[in-house]
Amino acid sequence: MKKKNYLMLITSLIALTITFLGCKKEHEDIDPLAQSNSLSTGASANSFLSEAFYNRLTVEILYMPGYEPTQSSVNNLRSFLIDHLNKSSGIEVLTREIPSYGQENYSTNDITTIESENRERFNADQTITASILILDGEYAENSQVLGIAYRNTSIAIFGGIIAENSGGLSQPTRTKLESTIFNHEFGHLLGLVNLGSDMVENHQDTDHGKHCDESDCLMYYTVETTEIASFLIGNDIPELDQNCKNDLIANGGK
Repeated sequence: MKKKNYLMLITSLIALTITFLGCKKEHEDIDPLAQSNSLSTGASANSFLSEAFYNRLTVEILYMPGYEPTQSSVNNLRSFLIDHLNKSSGIEVLTREIPSYGQENYSTNDITTIESENRERFNADQTITASILILDGEYAENSQVLGIAYRNTSIAIFGGIIAENSGGLSQPTRTKLESTIFNHEFGHLLGLVNLGSDMVENHQDTDHGKHCDESDCLMYYTVETTEIASFLIGNDIPELDQNCKNDLIANGGK
């Protein structure tokens, strides 16, 4: 009887060990890169695009007073993400006001500090997250820049410059300009161009960094500067050209 009980005990321990190892392996299958929110831009492109590690996306838009994005801009961003990301458990975009830091311009170091002091959503379990800051000043390195993607899940939008270049006579609507910048900068998080999503065909405008060489594409270099404002007056929000779409599809998108 004692021998039988001993054998049952050994069998139970083996079963528990197998269960533990199985759980450990499942945990190890989580993308170690995407678990961090402090990597270089494009490092989590596949984790955004595919369901290999995450089946849900949460975007947290943090805006300074007076620069809350229009609901149409939020809806347009969500539609853009739904069109290109495989996230069967859904995509949500949340907005929250944060305090003004009272600066006329913001350096990248300033921006990362603001993010660390205000961001509440981080990658966890089956949810990957992105943070979008809307600041009340301009970019310290280039006052004509409307937005930057500066980490693997982080974007900054310069609300003051967007306000100056939209909503007036001979200017595009705020929603049109705001939506364009949201989509363009998120395109960089998705690895465009040649920034984490390999190119199916060579279409990088190497003279202007990680941008597309097609002037009508969302990822053309002028789209993230004030130059895009005049284009938007008589045109719709730019879309990804087929080369950029192909890159996303090849990296797990749709």
